Amino acid sequence: MSFNPAALLLLIVGLGLIGWLAGRARSAMVAGRAGAKLHSRPQYHGWYVALWLFAPAAIFLAVWSSVAPAMITNDVLASEAAQRLPAFGFERSAILSDARGVAQGDQPSVRIEGAGPLVEPYRAATQKYGMIGIAAMLALALAGGLFAFTRIRPDFRARSRVERIVMGLLLLASLVAILTTFGIVLSLLFESIRFFQLVSPAELLFGTYWNPQSGAAVEGTFGGIPLFWGTVLIGAIIAMIVAIPIGMMTAVYLTQYAAPAVRRWVKPILEILAGVPTVVYGYFAALTVAPALRNFAVMIGIPNASTESALAAGIVMGVMIIPFVSSMADDSINAVPQAMRDGSLALGATPNETIRQVLIPAALPGVMGGILLAVSRAIGETMIVVMAAGLSANLTANPFASVTTVTAQIVKLLTGDQEFDSAKTLAAFALGLVLFVVTLLLNIVALRIVKKYREAYE
Repeated sequence: MSFNPAALLLLIVGLGLIGWLAGRARSAMVAGRAGAKLHSRPQYHGWYVALWLFAPAAIFLAVWSSVAPAMITNDVLASEAAQRLPAFGFERSAILSDARGVAQGDQPSVRIEGAGPLVEPYRAATQKYGMIGIAAMLALALAGGLFAFTRIRPDFRARSRVERIVMGLLLLASLVAILTTFGIVLSLLFESIRFFQLVSPAELLFGTYWNPQSGAAVEGTFGGIPLFWGTVLIGAIIAMIVAIPIGMMTAVYLTQYAAPAVRRWVKPILEILAGVPTVVYGYFAALTVAPALRNFAVMIGIPNASTESALAAGIVMGVMIIPFVSSMADDSINAVPQAMRDGSLALGATPNETIRQVLIPAALPGVMGGILLAVSRAIGETMIVVMAAGLSANLTANPFASVTTVTAQIVKLLTGDQEFDSAKTLAAFALGLVLFVVTLLLNIVALRIVKKYREAYE
């Protein structure tokens, strides 16, 4: 019997539904027999039984799905057929993987010599631990359901218990997000400390030459200023020059001038831009925008114009983040009280003057929050930069030259087989830590501005 987590999850969901029906029916029956009024409605008794039936089995299913493969492999390695396997290495892993694929029905036959004798031990171990897991899961489900079922009585506070369980699940979901962020920070921090033991932090933050050697901590080759400048040039200057005016004018048009029918069509179409994969923007930048900009630069007499340029990446990145700016500006302008509009118009101001001197200043905190969030999104972009701006760490203000960013260099440093004890590879974690700190600060500032804006108009 195979241990299929998806099928078993559906099984325990079905058992939970049965438990809900049974608990609901029993609560009504107990109340009728005792002639007393239920403290909680029958549906809460049903949810109490269903949760006790589902939760222990689901937790066991998650744990068993993680540990069972290792136990199966240990059983196979202890079998007589595994004695002829290599002691270690890639060949050993490939043979085991091949045999496991056949035993679990993922492939029709073995592809590697030596994997055939291991198929039956794998099949037997899979069936053995599958039966153990299913039996234990069902036992936990039935024990939990029986425990909850026997507690049903008229004065039982089922609603309070169910709400407490739901609050615990919500708290757990919140903790997962917090702990995930905490783990990301720790992983970046530990590896960055290892890097800074080899390379000075001052060199990374203030050095002007970036050319990491293969695995060696060569002094003077880990200057991060070209990367930071490329990130600012593309994400915070060129992209914002494109995104802020277009996004703001779009928001003003949609909120003040567009007919309702036009707004209903234009706003969703504009927001589709936010859902386009970044690799699609990268192809557009590399195949269309970059060659056109190079031809334009040659036409106006700019020498040595590259087909990989900061301007191409920045323009396309600006187009990508227009929905972020326009959506926040749209919401902020709409949130300005109608009395401020009416008062401005009543004093004789034109609609144009009302927009420039009343609406936009009043909505400015929310607009600024949206702009800062858009900047955070832009400086973390990778695919557009890799495909359109190149990987050359140049410290230049020429927008037609090839530059690179922090994220693009992280991709370059971690591509292929890497040694995670070399300065070159560890540099990616240090760059990631710097980028994390910068984006975190931008998001904190943006959230504080938005909070201030909400307090003003709620």
